[in-house]
Amino acid sequence: MSFDVKAIRRDFPILNETVHGKPLVYLDNAATTQKPQAVIDTIVDYYTHTNSNVHRGIHTLSQLATNQAENARHIVQKFLNAREDREIIFVRGCTEAMNLVAHSYGALHVNEGDEIIISAQEHHSNIVPWQMLCEEKKALLRIIPINDAGELLLDEYAKLLNERTKLVSVVHVSNTLGTINPIKEITAMAHKYGIPVFVDGAQAVAHFAVDVQDLDVDFYTFSGHKLYAPTGIGVLYGKAEWLEKMPPYHGGGAMIRSVSFEKTTYNELPFKFEAGTPHIEGVIALGAAIEYVWSIGLETISKYEDELLRYGTEQLSQIEGLRIIGTAAHKAGVLSFALADIHPHDVGTILDNDGIAIRTGHHCTQPLMERFGVPALNRASFAFYNTKEEIDALAAGLRKVVRMFVN
Repeated sequence: MSFDVKAIRRDFPILNETVHGKPLVYLDNAATTQKPQAVIDTIVDYYTHTNSNVHRGIHTLSQLATNQAENARHIVQKFLNAREDREIIFVRGCTEAMNLVAHSYGALHVNEGDEIIISAQEHHSNIVPWQMLCEEKKALLRIIPINDAGELLLDEYAKLLNERTKLVSVVHVSNTLGTINPIKEITAMAHKYGIPVFVDGAQAVAHFAVDVQDLDVDFYTFSGHKLYAPTGIGVLYGKAEWLEKMPPYHGGGAMIRSVSFEKTTYNELPFKFEAGTPHIEGVIALGAAIEYVWSIGLETISKYEDELLRYGTEQLSQIEGLRIIGTAAHKAGVLSFALADIHPHDVGTILDNDGIAIRTGHHCTQPLMERFGVPALNRASFAFYNTKEEIDALAAGLRKVVRMFVN
């Protein structure tokens, strides 16, 4: 289909906002995406017509809410090409999913002297839970190094794999570098040793199709708010054979089959891992967000965002004193950069005065900052509602910053 970005932008009401009297140029999509009217309407419709608790009531509203929430689970199953609905666990986001696996998988499978492998690209949420587990179990955390382009060194990864390795947990797309990692190859290498693989897909699912069966990953997670859905809702996919063996993460209502003071038996998948009242409207709105993305087409989105990335790379590379960090051959729409010796917070503040929203700081990847010898970076990240004109505005704003600080 042809891609009409002007029509797409009309679906996102916040893009009509002004900041400091200037039209909003929103380039912080790796932090969170804006929400289309279809998702906003879904939330309003739920609270206007359907609001009720799920999985518990026999009255009409409860049945309607339950049906909508479980339909959203089926949509997510189809979105990831999981084998079964019960392999889809609703969580608050990627951070909770990682803590869930670290706790529940780690409780059974990680012991003193064992090893867990992550990469040098990881977000703090895919570092800290494993550090906590390793400290508790007296296990060892091993790190896959990267080259200067921000690509994983698979030869070094191969050397880390051994009979003591109990899990590999890696990011699909780096939130700082934009690097798209070869997950299928990484997984196949681990599976030769019988090692399960957990993938952080927070920055992947909004940009290209993800097929968990084709990748053969054991666990995969993403957050709704990076996929045009609300905050506070996310997904953990897990192969049923792993999830069946793992103990619950939280205890409470919904995750039980029967409770007595002597003994509790747990519910079947997926409810074993969904204690308490879920984020019902978030679940339903996540389904709506996926359907919205489907209406455009992930292949169409990927091609358009690749075009934005190429254009943005060309334009920013021409700016005096600007150095792009993350130049992998296979990238998603993220451009992180240092600008001369100007502190990123100063860059971000000046751009904000012109209505341009980027992210500045360490992007929850402090070890990665150390790898590249920078305290912080500027980051522009693209979505399919962004335009080349907005990239031109960013480039003009950065030249303005250079003139203010350098000349």
